[in-house]
Amino acid sequence: MIIVTTDEIPGRRVTKVLGLVRGNSVRARHIGRDIVAALRNIVGGEVKEYAELMAQSREESVQRMVQRAEALGANAIVGTRFATSAIMSGAAEMLAYGTAVVVEEGG
Repeated sequence: MIIVTTDEIPGRRVTKVLGLVRGNSVRARHIGRDIVAALRNIVGGEVKEYAELMAQSREESVQRMVQRAEALGANAIVGTRFATSAIMSGAAEMLAYGTAVVVEEGG
């Protein structure tokens, strides 16, 4: 599966547009991670615990988006974007979305 943020893939041409595909993941914070993050907040620097949580959410969202694209018969997703939103205090959603397409060699 080719996944790009652009509307075109160099060296390939879109032969069929299959439609919007998306995948999302909602994650809640963990009390243990909150304690470590609070300590990091005091001394400054990257909050690795939350960075890892967001990375996991991003990967899960992309995997779900790809599964939906494959179910439609796509071999690529163009115009891929990510969005995040707070669902409630301590929980956030990561959304990946794009357009499922069929591409072939040539351009």
